[in-house]
Amino acid sequence: MHLSPLTRRRLKAFRANRRGYVSLWIFLVLFAFTLPAEFVANDRPLVMRYQGHWYFPVLVNYPGSDFGSDFLPTEADYHDPALVRAIRAHGWMVWPLVPYSYDTIVTGLPGAAPSPPTWRNPLGTDDQARDVLARVIYGFRLSVLFGLTLTFFASVIGIAAGAVQGFYGGLTDLLFQRFLEIWSGMPQLFMLIILSSMITPSFWVLLGFLLLFGWMSLVGVVRAEFLRGRNLDYVRAARALGVSNPRIMWRHVLPNAMVAALTFVPFTLSGSVTLLASLDFLGFGLPPGSPSLGELVAEGKNNLQAPWLGITAFVVLAVLLALLIFIGEAVRDAFDPRKQAP
Repeated sequence: MHLSPLTRRRLKAFRANRRGYVSLWIFLVLFAFTLPAEFVANDRPLVMRYQGHWYFPVLVNYPGSDFGSDFLPTEADYHDPALVRAIRAHGWMVWPLVPYSYDTIVTGLPGAAPSPPTWRNPLGTDDQARDVLARVIYGFRLSVLFGLTLTFFASVIGIAAGAVQGFYGGLTDLLFQRFLEIWSGMPQLFMLIILSSMITPSFWVLLGFLLLFGWMSLVGVVRAEFLRGRNLDYVRAARALGVSNPRIMWRHVLPNAMVAALTFVPFTLSGSVTLLASLDFLGFGLPPGSPSLGELVAEGKNNLQAPWLGITAFVVLAVLLALLIFIGEAVRDAFDPRKQAP
């Protein structure tokens, strides 16, 4: 792939920031590990061989009666000792790395839940006897995917709004600024409380609500770049040649404005992750029982006698946010023309 000299310089500057470069690789490894969470932590085997037939419980729901007439024709419970003995007597099965899902109730605990870390549950269990490690894996994936989705759509809307506002200026800019002042003053938390009392917030409902306000973070930066760029000589020359305004905005002004916008994207992503965790901690986020890092923080607060819950939530959130902040600093340095890579 042919890269322009400017792109090569930015990549070199990004790699020169060792902290951000290493953080990017750590983040990618963690995200790649948690993305197929169903194949990493699940209460169903990955693959089975029973009486000469292949089974894939992680993908297909099999009734218990498929493994003997002594079991009910309902979904098989692969943690049932009798079912496990029947399967192993006529075959074998391969379990995931963590043999629990985020909502699996762990039985046979040495004491009352929450139980401390053991070899069976490396991070212990929460107050509902669910494996904390499995919930961390699913919660990490959920937080990152929620943050990426919210950041993407908020960036698209914010960049488009800032571009229109800055390029046309005049009355359009004036009316848009007044709208932003009114819309940014809306009480988001109170509106979310009202929404959660009317309907149960799901992933997409919560994403849509936060998107109503999250797009405003990039408007000011893009607006300033378009206000500066619309009066440059090459933009005036393109306008004099009869190039349409949308084409000028897309091909001539937007690439320069994206430089400033991209430096804010990693910080917007970290803010989205923090916002989701905060709402889940307060009880206004995802439905109860969802694999949320914020709910794990709330469980740590409510169970001070189980310090592993609070410590796990703090370490996971601190590592995730630190990685995103370090990546954001490296991206900012890469797009800063004043900083040159050694």
